[in-house]
Amino acid sequence: MRFAGKVAVVTGAASGIGKAAVLKLAGEGAHVFAADIDEAGGKALAEASNGKIEFLRCDVTVAADIEALMNEAAKRGGGIDIVFNNAAAGGDRAPIDEISPEGWDWTMNLVLKSVAMGIRYAAPHMKGRKGASIVNTASVAALGAGYSPTAYAVAKAGVLQLTKVAATDLAQYGIRVNAICPGFINTNIFTSTLEVPDASKDAAKAIIADMSAHAQPVARGGQPEDIANAVAYLASDEASFMTGTHMLVDGGLTIGQRHAWDPEAPGLFDALVAMEDAAKAGAPA
Repeated sequence: MRFAGKVAVVTGAASGIGKAAVLKLAGEGAHVFAADIDEAGGKALAEASNGKIEFLRCDVTVAADIEALMNEAAKRGGGIDIVFNNAAAGGDRAPIDEISPEGWDWTMNLVLKSVAMGIRYAAPHMKGRKGASIVNTASVAALGAGYSPTAYAVAKAGVLQLTKVAATDLAQYGIRVNAICPGFINTNIFTSTLEVPDASKDAAKAIIADMSAHAQPVARGGQPEDIANAVAYLASDEASFMTGTHMLVDGGLTIGQRHAWDPEAPGLFDALVAMEDAAKAGAPA
């Protein structure tokens, strides 16, 4: 019961990584305020918790909602010990040569500003509380190209830098700030980002689950609980010597090209050699 007596706030809490984190923290003793725009999902989560979880509606694209969330959680809980700034979505999918200013701003607001304001409005309620910890959801997309749409990747890279500078700003108050970089995790972010029709979502999720089992060296798809376990560690006293850094939980996705870990996949050099041999074989004597 690492979090007995602790008060936690989790955004994007009604499904996926957020829901898994809520259940993990509450299961280890925390009183959790679960925030989301999905009122049905959030209320169902709270109703099944025997009072360990309370739902508060919050649209993280609205700063006033975030402020109200943190104020209400602190009022009901007597303060805040743990914050998991998790809520986000894929944002605008247009490449940099096509994205609109509105699409760019919307993505930054949803993915980056929401985390900044989560820290901003939670921190006053966390000052001086022993073991106070903030965890932000970043992404493997923050570490390199090719994992996500451009605006999302830039916003998540901003989350990593924000995590570092916020850690220095808040160190004087005993508040640690860290981030987690999930890899290919089986959640509904993919179907929502791709705007999959409701009637096709189950089929799409099955395809994505199958793909994710072969996307990285660990031969299974990442699950929300994998991230929740890491979040719980960063939020706990076991990580009390960690701040301003990030934890990569990706099943090895960022190791490199597939041939780096799959012996049956040709590397770039091997492919070039094969092409050269084929060309030579077809050349006139």
